This record gives sequence, structure tokens and C-alpha cells, in this order.
Amino acid sequence: MEALLIKAMANLEEEKTLFLVNEQLKSGRTAMEIVESCRKGVGIVGEMYSQGIYYLSDLVMSEEIFKGVMRIVEPFLPSEEIHHGLKIVMGTVEGDIHDLGKNIVVYLLRSHGFHVYDLGVNVPPERFLEAVIETGAKVVGISVLLTFCVGSVKKVVELIEEKGLREQVKIVIGGYPADKTVKEFTGVDDSAQDVLKALDIIKKYELEQDN
Repeated sequence: MEALLIKAMANLEEEKTLFLVNEQLKSGRTAMEIVESCRKGVGIVGEMYSQGIYYLSDLVMSEEIFKGVMRIVEPFLPSEEIHHGLKIVMGTVEGDIHDLGKNIVVYLLRSHGFHVYDLGVNVPPERFLEAVIETGAKVVGISVLLTFCVGSVKKVVELIEEKGLREQVKIVIGGYPADKTVKEFTGVDDSAQDVLKALDIIKKYELEQDN
């Protein structure tokens, strides 16, 4: 069931993807499970783009399909009417225009009451630093789908260090390339390749702030 949805998303089959989403909701799969399957499919699209198999238009197409998925599953996503004091700056790093994973995480965090400042896509490292200073955010979430943009994530970390804010700010990278190797290379605090892990990481930071 999951494999079919991942494949349809990866193959950019819009009608089939949306049909499978509706069918899987009816069969009892949760909205978050469905979102995660689609995210895996988008990850494959990003990988194929990095390899030169897919083109920019294909990335845009995957985004449009995913927006359709989100319109279907949004009423079924969890929500908590609790307001937190933790401020989070989020953005897709410079060189990358993909915002699917970021948008899902932003939605989830806001639905759980966190204050999220969404900088959008193709965000220069300097803008992340400016946003931290402007908002007083204690967490920076950086989304990246394309592996050749990882160097810009490292630059964000370096700028925050140079400003003397590194001990005060937690930095998380999320997206397809966000594995252990990338985490160590960039110097971020945590990495997440799925939205639920990202949410858990932010909740952990909140507990650390409260203690």
C-alpha cells in the first residue's frame, strides 16, 4: 500500500497519487502516514533531479501534486490548541526552491502552538542570521532537498557562530540529504528526514528551554 503511493508520487502521476491518498484514508491509514509516504516519493524526485534525470519543471510538478495531497489530508492532521513560547525560524536554504517538507513541518509546528517564522525558499545564509537576531528565535530549521546545497547550510552555522550566538541557538537540518554524514559536515545539532522526527526534536528543545 505504501509502496504504491511512493511510486506514484515519484513518477509524478498526479491522478493516481490523489486517488491512492483518498483510498488509503478510507482504509484507515493516518494522514501523517500518508504524508510521510508522499514525502518519500518527493525525496526520490529530488534525488533524480540531482542526478540530471528530472528537470526543474519536474520539481515544480511534484510540489503541485503534493499541494493537492495536503488539501485532502489537512482536515485529518493532528492539532493541539496549546501555545508555546519557543520561537523557530524556518526556511529552505539558498539554491533550493523546494518547500514541500518545510511547509509540512511549519504547518505541524504551528498547529502545535509554536511560533514559526517562515522565510520561504532560496534563503541566503545571511538571512537566517538576520531572522534570529530580529525574532530572538532559539531554533533554526533549515530545509534542503538538493545535495549540492548542503554547503549553504554549513555557512548558516558558521555565521551564527561568528556572531557569538551558537550556544543560544539550536540548528536542525531536514530533508532528503539530512543524514548523519551531512549532520557532522554542517555542524548542526540535529537532522531529520521525516516530519514526525522533526516535530519530536522541536518538542525536545522546548523541554530543554523549560528546564
